[in-house]
Amino acid sequence: MDQSEHPSITDPAFTQQVQRLHRLTVYGRWLFVSCLWLTIAPICLWDLRTEIALWQQYFTWVAVRYGLFYHPLSTLGLGFCIGMTVAVLVWQSRNILLGLPQQEKQRLEKQVFQIRQQGATHPLWKWVCH
Repeated sequence: MDQSEHPSITDPAFTQQVQRLHRLTVYGRWLFVSCLWLTIAPICLWDLRTEIALWQQYFTWVAVRYGLFYHPLSTLGLGFCIGMTVAVLVWQSRNILLGLPQQEKQRLEKQVFQIRQQGATHPLWKWVCH
């Protein structure tokens, strides 16, 4: 995407809209992770309740290993929750420390152009362009 193709890239309002879209992306990812922890994690922990009671009495790493080994769905669910949390943390930390990669900036700019073109009928219009 070059300047001649999209002259409004230098527009301060456009830059602000790209920042709003990025902020919405961050909120969306954290909302997804929160939903995982509020739905999947309790179910997995409930399935592991007998193992957790055993771990509270006699904690050993072997007990944890066998408890997780014999409850594969719970292990997978908790692993997914932890993995998504770590992924969002790493993604957001990279963006804070190193800034947005050029490819990500271009994707956000393209998406803002699409939102502007569609206008008020786009679901994100009032949060990005309003």
